[in-house]
Amino acid sequence: MPSFKNSRMSEDIHRELTDILRQVKDPRVSSMLSVVRVELAGDGSHCKVYVSSLLGMEDTKQSVKGLKSAAGFIRRELFARLKMRKSPELTFIADDSIARGAEVTRKLSQIEITEEDADVESD
Repeated sequence: MPSFKNSRMSEDIHRELTDILRQVKDPRVSSMLSVVRVELAGDGSHCKVYVSSLLGMEDTKQSVKGLKSAAGFIRRELFARLKMRKSPELTFIADDSIARGAEVTRKLSQIEITEEDADVESD
């Protein structure tokens, strides 16, 4: 069970990683990349970072390759910004939750439009 300190540190890492990703100069890293979730191990030695892109899963996978090569820079920046005992080893994982969310929103709006058309025809 994560402690309060661990969850607070996860939120801090999430916030700082969002800012640090904008500074990564690797062309493989998409400008439309978002940090979806951060899972910090109980001892703070490992951190799983789930990232997603609005441009799709292929773009996210390319961005993860770029992030893995820039992991040293990201880890150093993270350690400099946050007061941590040790810098966690970062593992970047491609996630398609943003694209799935956009698809669900699009489908719901289509259903809403269809229901409005049905209400107009029945009047």
